[in-house]
Amino acid sequence: MPFNTPLPMLGGLTAAEFLGDYWQQKPLLIRGAFPDFECPLDPDELAGLACEEGIESRLVEEHGKRGPWQVSHGPFNERTFARLPEQDWTLLVQAVDHYVPEVAELLKAFDFLPPWRLDDIMISYAPPGGSVGPHVDQYDVFLLQGSGQRRWQLGGKVADDVPILDGIDLRILGQFAVENDDDWVLEPGDMLYLPPGWSHHGVSQSDDCLTLSVGFRAPSADEAITSYADYLGEQLPSSRRYSDAGMPPSEDPTEIDDNAVERMRGLILETLDDPAQLAQWFGRVMTQPKYADQLVPNEQPTDPAELVTALHAGETLMRSPGSRFAWRALDEARATLFADGDGAECPPTLARALAGDMPLDAKLLEDDGAAELLAALLDAGSLTWEGEFDESST
Repeated sequence: MPFNTPLPMLGGLTAAEFLGDYWQQKPLLIRGAFPDFECPLDPDELAGLACEEGIESRLVEEHGKRGPWQVSHGPFNERTFARLPEQDWTLLVQAVDHYVPEVAELLKAFDFLPPWRLDDIMISYAPPGGSVGPHVDQYDVFLLQGSGQRRWQLGGKVADDVPILDGIDLRILGQFAVENDDDWVLEPGDMLYLPPGWSHHGVSQSDDCLTLSVGFRAPSADEAITSYADYLGEQLPSSRRYSDAGMPPSEDPTEIDDNAVERMRGLILETLDDPAQLAQWFGRVMTQPKYADQLVPNEQPTDPAELVTALHAGETLMRSPGSRFAWRALDEARATLFADGDGAECPPTLARALAGDMPLDAKLLEDDGAAELLAALLDAGSLTWEGEFDESST
């Protein structure tokens, strides 16, 4: 996609302008980002998803029986919704793009961002007054109004140690004040981009208020360090250890002196500072599926020869809903395809095709090792045959 083409969904900004001036820096309100927008599902359909096993959902009641800002976790049932008041509650359903193809189609509008940064599309429903309170998120999010009206107020970027209300299952800010007159009511098709750390408060203004939240994830420093260290630890030989060969005698052998600390520091930094290993870890961690149990491995291994026959007969493969793909070039002839937290070496053309949005048909077989790799991805649940997902979801 050309990065210097004005995009209506960015208010006429180019992708390069948005990434340079707004992404992870400051909010952006886009009126009419999706003109004549029609929400891909209605409140009843969203409630139906919240009643299904295995789908993450939450119900937030501002005035619950157990206290203010009561949070319940799904799956729910019809009795749950029947007892709710006419206002001041919110239903949140995660990863709706994994279950509703029409919602997943919206992601094509965000193809100027790396797909491996995507978390999911959460959809919230709220009657008048419905809210989850003023809060702050540590990820980028595009808030697309699906139906009805929602009022958004922004309170500016907040510090990491901002006071949070105690005793509730939400990170609601102890104090919130609108900054710079950032106070808007969004209509269907309007969209608000918020970078990480920006406090905000959204309140439904009307019946059937649906908001689609397109969220993008990023590992925290503590998560990254722990995960990378674990990844390296699985591959390092036990013989690689702290060494103090040739050290001089110490005046006090019980002291851990600066030289000892420096030797340990050198071992750790030398081990961690491995760009090739870092890239392999990064590709794996950024393609880990949000819900690993959504991937259904094959009970019987796929025969690559039978796979080749099926593809030549006109059958096609598809990326399983919820699967994540990315790739990285190793050299002109080799690349790593990352799929759902794992990595496999293959030709760059094959890696690019599988990680992108190209049709997964017999043309893939032109690359060396394609049949075996496709069979492995089928067996892992990262790929499925076209039509099988539609049949299983009906």
